[in-house]
Parts: sequence; structure tokens; C-alpha cells
Amino acid sequence: PSSTQLCLHCIFATSSGNPAAGDTMSPLVLLLSCVVCLLVNPRLSTAFAPAPKLKLRRSLHSFHGRIRYYAGESQLWSSSEAVNGDILISGLDKKELSSLSNNHTDEIIADTDLLANTQQPQTTESLLQTQEEEEAKPSFPLVLWRFTRPHTLIGSALAIPSIFLLAAPTYNSFFTTRAFVALAYAAVPSLLMNLYITGLNQITDVEIDKINKPNLPIAKGDLKKSTAIGVVLAAVVVSLIMSVCNPVFSTSGLQVALWGSFVLGTVYSLPPFRLKRHPLLAALCIVAVRGFIINAGFYSHALSAAFGAKKGAAAGVGVLHCLLNDWKCASSSLFFGVFGIVIALMKDVPDAHGDRIFDIKSFTVRIGQKRIFRTMKNLLVALFGVAGGALLKWATMSPTLGATTRRGLTGLGCMLAGYFTHKEAKDVDPEDSGEVYDYYMQLWKLFYLSYLALPLVK
Repeated sequence: PSSTQLCLHCIFATSSGNPAAGDTMSPLVLLLSCVVCLLVNPRLSTAFAPAPKLKLRRSLHSFHGRIRYYAGESQLWSSSEAVNGDILISGLDKKELSSLSNNHTDEIIADTDLLANTQQPQTTESLLQTQEEEEAKPSFPLVLWRFTRPHTLIGSALAIPSIFLLAAPTYNSFFTTRAFVALAYAAVPSLLMNLYITGLNQITDVEIDKINKPNLPIAKGDLKKSTAIGVVLAAVVVSLIMSVCNPVFSTSGLQVALWGSFVLGTVYSLPPFRLKRHPLLAALCIVAVRGFIINAGFYSHALSAAFGAKKGAAAGVGVLHCLLNDWKCASSSLFFGVFGIVIALMKDVPDAHGDRIFDIKSFTVRIGQKRIFRTMKNLLVALFGVAGGALLKWATMSPTLGATTRRGLTGLGCMLAGYFTHKEAKDVDPEDSGEVYDYYMQLWKLFYLSYLALPLVK
């Protein structure tokens, strides 16, 4: 049977309780098997591939060339004589293709960036240039580092030790062998999961990235798609195994953080779910992971694995218990949840061009780049203002000079961050993708600083 039939059989068996197939499979294991199936099977992975949004209009001059459709390709090009030569179309809807085949007086209108690659006869000079480019390709470790989307990897690497320090009963209790081992055991699978999520997004967005982010490794041609698939599969398998294999450090908090990130990261990018096509669900995915799953999950893990709380004790170190009963966990989750909203929506502003072509209905496409940019900027300024004001007031009520100093300085830092966010936005044109992307990366630096300052407020 085909891979599609196997997937459908497995899902049907699980839902119907067929003991011969899926009855013993948990839903999460089933999802993982479907991820592997969709990634490694080229037919399934391309069946849901996004297609460029093309418009057809009547042309004043009919052309006499042939129209050819190549499945699996998505780049548009024309020969040097576009009117009388063959026109290669990829990602075109079959109904549109059929109408073109029957009516040769239609003109294909697409974005000029997609039509920019014109096939020309290769000369000796162009062949030498191609050879030089092949020799100048960066090394695999450097390509892999770019593939991880370093700004997100750094964010995860800073978040975990900061959350551990926040959860520690005292600062001294953080500097113990048990705490460092628990921290390392959480950091390794979480960074691998980060690689899986960002890598999966690149694998499923190759054609969009050729427009929005052409310097990413797969879009640029520095990394083969098959190699990328192998990397993300290895990363997610090792990460999920680590979440369950150790009786001491595989805590419920770590499992919530890793499995929650896996599920939401998968349905965000991978067809047929692909929640990124739905702006509200896409934003909720990023907010849930960056805000509540990471902060509450690793906070719970720190209490269970590093600081002596017994796993499953009545006193409670579960994720939900931490969110509802521990003000430090709840406050940090809320702060970074709101920050996650800003990151989730601001990242779509410079991608509006490609999203329109591939019919990704982000909030930016629906509402406009200017409104989303200004709204997210104002939301972040308000977040820093509220947090800074609360910390300054709290500092005046602190019982010790050390706590007053730490909280007061952190509050002033929040105020400065809000001022910086507002000031830098004045010179940014929301419709200039380059300027917005630079501003967006500045917000990530504030995200890092926020995690570095987090332990100071305990």
C-alpha cells in the first residue's frame, strides 16, 4: 500500500480501537510517526506544498509557445524569448493549468521576483562562476549553525538557567552539582527541540523563504533538503527520548516543556495542519511555547529535579500548580507570554511580500504592515512600562537593601527598554522589510536581556 494509505489506516485504527494496529499507540507517538512519514515521503511532503498565488488576465497578443507543468517544482521561469518560447509553470492549480492548455490567449501574471530567474544558455564564463560558487560554499558546521536560527537558540539557552535561578530557594542553592546536572539535562533536549521546530519550519517553507528569507541555508542551496530532514528527525527523537528515559531528571515539567513544544511546533508548520496559515492559531502556538510551556515547564522541572521537591508530592511541583500558586512562575509566564505575542506578530511584518504570494493569511497580510508594526511596538512599550513601574513600587517595599537595589535597578532597566523600543521605531518604515527585520532582531536582544534580568527580581 502507499504511504498515504498507511497513514490513513493507522489513524483509522487508532480511532476505532483496532487491536491489530493503532490501539496500543498513544496519540503523541502516532503524531511522531506521522511527522516521520510526512517528512521522508516526497509525495506526501509535496502534496501539501504551498503554491504561488497567480493571476490570469486576457492578453492583447496571443503567444504560440507551449505550457509545461512540472510537479514538485515551484519556481517560475521563462526562456529568453518568453512570448514564443516554452513557459514553465510550477505550483499552478490544475484547473488553471487546464484552462491555459485550452486557451492560449491567457497571459500569466506573477510577482516579478518569481519571474526574475530567466533561463539563459550557459557559457564558459557562467560555468566557471558556478564552479567558484560551489568551491566557496561554507562548511557544514557553519551551515548547521545558520540552520538552527541562532537568535531563537540563544533565547532558549538563556531562558533555562534564568528560570532555574528564579525557582531556586536561594542564589547559593543554584550552585550545586545536582542543580547543574538537572540544568544540563534540561538544556540539551530543549536546544534539540528548538532545532527541530525551526528546522521543520524551514523545510516546509523553502519556496516562501526564497522570497522572504533567501539567505537561509535550504533556500540558498547551502543545505540539501534531505540532509535537513535527517537533522531534524535525529534532533526530535533524541529530545523526546531524553524526556522520558531518566527516572530522576525526566520530570513531568520537562515532559510538558518538550512534548508541548513538539506538538505545537509540528502542527504550526507541517501539512496538513499548518496552523501558520491561520493567524490567530499561529500566534497562540508561539505565545504558548515562548510564554507558558517553556517558563512553567522548566520552572516545575527545576523544583522537582534540582531543588529537592519530591516528584508528585502533595506540596505540588506540577506545571499547573506552579502557574496557579507560585507568583514568580505566573509573573514570568505572563510577561514572556505577552512578549511572545509581539515576537509572533512582528516577525510576519517583513514577510508580508512572500506571504501574499503564497496566500498565507497572516495578520500583517489581513490588516496591514503599518498597523501591526505600530500595535506591537506600543504593546511592548506598555509591557516594559507596566513591569518597570511594578518593580519600582515593589522595590520600595522590599525588606532588605539588596532586594531593594536589585528590583529597583531591574525596574529602571524595564523603563529604559521601553524608551529604546519606542525611540528605535521612529526611524523604521513598516513597509521596508529590511528595516523592519533589523528592528525585529533588536527586539530579540531585549528578549535576551529580559531573561538575564529575570533572576534579579526574586
